[in-house]
Amino acid sequence: LYASILSGQTTQNMSKRTSKNGNLFLLKPLVGINMEINKNLKEWYFTEDDGKFILDSPDESSFLYFPIANASGMMSVISPELHGDVKTSQNTFLIEPVSSNDLHNTRSARNFWLYIESKGAWSVSGNSSCQRTNKYSSDKEKVVMEAGFLWHKVSRENKEIGILAEITNFVPAIDNTVELMEVKITNISDEKLEITPTAAIPIYCRSADNVRDHRHVTSLLNRISLVNNGIVVKPTLSFDERGHQKNYVSYAVFGSDENENPPVGFFPVSEDFIGEGGTFDWPEVIIKNQAPLKLSEDLINGYEAIGALRFKKITLNKGESNSFRLVLSINENGDNLKDIEYLKKEKFKQSFDETEMFWNKKLAALKFNLGDKKYNQWMKWVTLQPILRRIYGCSFMPHHDYGRGGRGWRDLWQDCLALLLMEPYDVKNLLLNNFAGVRIDGTNATIIGKNSGEFLADRNNIPRVWMDHGVWPFLATKLYIDQTGDLDFLLEEQSYFKDKHTARCTAYDNKWNPDGGACLKTKNNEIYKGTVLEHILVQHLTSFFHVGDNNNILLEGADWNDGFDMAEKKGESVTFSALYAGNLLSIAELLQGIKKRKNLNEVKIAAEILILLNTLNNSINYNSKEEKRKILDEYYEACKHSVLGEKVKVSIDDMVNDLSIKGNSLSEHIRKNEWISNREGYSWFNGYYDNDGKRVEGDDSGYVRMTLTGQVFPIMSGISTNEQTKEVIKSIDKYLWDPDIGGCRLNTNFNEVLLNIGRCFGFAFGHKENGSVFSHMTVMYANALYTRGFALEGFKVLEKLYTHCIDFKKCRIYPGIPEYINQKGRGMYNYLTGAASWLLLTVLTRVFGVRGIFGDMLIQPMLTKKQFNKDGIAEVQTLFANKIIIIKYNNNSKKEYGDYSIQLVKLNNNEIEYKKYNNNGIIIKRTIIENLKNTGSNIFEIILG
Repeated sequence: LYASILSGQTTQNMSKRTSKNGNLFLLKPLVGINMEINKNLKEWYFTEDDGKFILDSPDESSFLYFPIANASGMMSVISPELHGDVKTSQNTFLIEPVSSNDLHNTRSARNFWLYIESKGAWSVSGNSSCQRTNKYSSDKEKVVMEAGFLWHKVSRENKEIGILAEITNFVPAIDNTVELMEVKITNISDEKLEITPTAAIPIYCRSADNVRDHRHVTSLLNRISLVNNGIVVKPTLSFDERGHQKNYVSYAVFGSDENENPPVGFFPVSEDFIGEGGTFDWPEVIIKNQAPLKLSEDLINGYEAIGALRFKKITLNKGESNSFRLVLSINENGDNLKDIEYLKKEKFKQSFDETEMFWNKKLAALKFNLGDKKYNQWMKWVTLQPILRRIYGCSFMPHHDYGRGGRGWRDLWQDCLALLLMEPYDVKNLLLNNFAGVRIDGTNATIIGKNSGEFLADRNNIPRVWMDHGVWPFLATKLYIDQTGDLDFLLEEQSYFKDKHTARCTAYDNKWNPDGGACLKTKNNEIYKGTVLEHILVQHLTSFFHVGDNNNILLEGADWNDGFDMAEKKGESVTFSALYAGNLLSIAELLQGIKKRKNLNEVKIAAEILILLNTLNNSINYNSKEEKRKILDEYYEACKHSVLGEKVKVSIDDMVNDLSIKGNSLSEHIRKNEWISNREGYSWFNGYYDNDGKRVEGDDSGYVRMTLTGQVFPIMSGISTNEQTKEVIKSIDKYLWDPDIGGCRLNTNFNEVLLNIGRCFGFAFGHKENGSVFSHMTVMYANALYTRGFALEGFKVLEKLYTHCIDFKKCRIYPGIPEYINQKGRGMYNYLTGAASWLLLTVLTRVFGVRGIFGDMLIQPMLTKKQFNKDGIAEVQTLFANKIIIIKYNNNSKKEYGDYSIQLVKLNNNEIEYKKYNNNGIIIKRTIIENLKNTGSNIFEIILG
């Protein structure tokens, strides 16, 4: 405060400097700032059973943001003070791009000003220098945030001037790329108020690259049009990495008042709006209540634009309200004027109702009903997250400020896991299209296009291979087949991706011609297609042979942990070697299912793949890394530029035998050679080798070095014995468990910047990939425990993560699961995380135990006693065999997991037949579910005893 006084930046000085009539504009001296401002911090709470929640005083927490978007590509982010941005792609931002720090650094936002006679200027979003200065005073404004699927509302009340403002923002769940905003103001004073309203939304209208690069030059491209209801900006050219091209995209801000009247004037140029010496949070035209001027084109074109719309002056008596509607529009064809229809009161309301209905219907297929009602509502927001990632990719939110749009290869497949639970038949084509991104050498495209099945060559021809990428397509495919019984999917054909990179990006194909397309060709220059099964085989078999000096699969550019990216030459990923081993055995099991259910004895594959199925004609010593590499080199050479185009028949029995030998060999190797013990007597799996070929985990360095990832996949894949699993759990509880920040850390503190492993060890410990609670791997650890029957241990992991996420005073996020939790316990990178898909998968298929097995329904509950309600009931609603069904568990004897078993099964109050499956599981034939009616509730009641 002292420094502000010296610099003349107190709001008293600012208002005196810019005031038209000498008013102090609501200001009081700033005294007694409470440094313990978090002491009485409010928690968000759900209001109903439809996911709506409220947070009082959201402005007392930093970095909060909320997504509002649609599947047509409109991607907005909004904070409690209406900061955030609006865009449809990396190159088309209507509001300037923001990172998490910009949420509190920038002065520009979606703003709406009220100039109140005898009182001064007031921002409905709190974005005035006066309001921010008085933020921690005793008479601060009351702010409440309310949100639902996918709409955002902020109420701001100032009793001193007698105004209540309610601002609602949403993106219609239809094809139009618009954001809609309504500002409702109410006189809560005892006197009449005369108000001049002005909307003020800066229009950035260009690529995110231009925030710094050519920022001023690109403003010279702006062509600004003043139309009846607003301001339209259409730059002449686009300056971005694609080069200087003619621009067709236009951006607009339209507005109307309560009676659907257009604005009475405009301030289209930012520098005119703020005035000389002014700012966006103290603009001259607002503070002085200046009237709009009619400006010629040469005075508005070529400047930074703003959607500043002046509305007719209004008078509000005590208790009276008035509202204004705004449309923020991006149109690729320059046709924004059609979006003016949303300014009509009925159209606006209709769009809001349709949007709310759309998202509620979208999320209705999957509902959880456990004893914890807050958990049931929280899981609805988790269910939304995979859908959001389809829209936003891994970018376009404030904490994902490193992204340039789109999703990565891994994200494509992991998001499919959740989508398969909600809309399995809609995902089939998505899965098939995704396989077109696989290269014949077992790697894949790393740039995913905007459209389904669209893959591009690596950016700037920089090769990068994540060694884990081959495992995910099979996991998604197996889930699809189990949920649907569609075994024919394995035999559907798809092309392969082709670019100049070959031999896992260690060599170039000098014959490749980019003009010939991005598909693998035969020697006759025809596009080659192989079955989905063939694609899966290529991914796993090439990886099996691609080993380092310790006979584990090479780490290459990284694995799931993107931070392990500096051990490309000699680094090895034991943890994903385990998952590849488990997958090889699962593929063999799936092939046996095909043979049995389809009476199929042979499958066709490309002739070159026989090299990789070496036991059919050339058995080698799998303990010899040299012999493995020799086979892989032979395969690379055979398909370096093209394939023969010839397919050979292979016996399923022979293929199963080959895959089983490989899977068991790799499993046994890990079980025996990568099991380590430290000086304190704890044991676990080593997960990695560094770029010097040395084992990463253990305590040889003087510190205990342990990774969670290294334990998850040996457990999940069935490689660890039950005794080893128990030992791993003890070690994790000893070295990685931290209940203060949500559970299991990703790794211990290695206490060194390890340039021979990866960038993550340059991060401070407890952040991101270096020792935070990384939700994704934490959930996968719980999944692994449930998969192996350790339900109580798995529940402990999930419960701690959940209770931390809903503790707003610690986690500081809205409902949902974040990518990770940092050293202070704050949730980071909310919404866009694979953790959501894996949590849904785990809770439905493992906790509730409802999943498919070759199309039939398997029920195998692993619920703990604590998860049932007071009556011993736990329910889940899900989609299976294209029918909405409810699985209702009745545990009125209040038994714990391990003590109860399934005693009786009823369908709509009638007993039905079932087949027992393994330990405490039953199988219900798919035909029983397919014959159910589409109307009403179909309830399977499972009596436990």
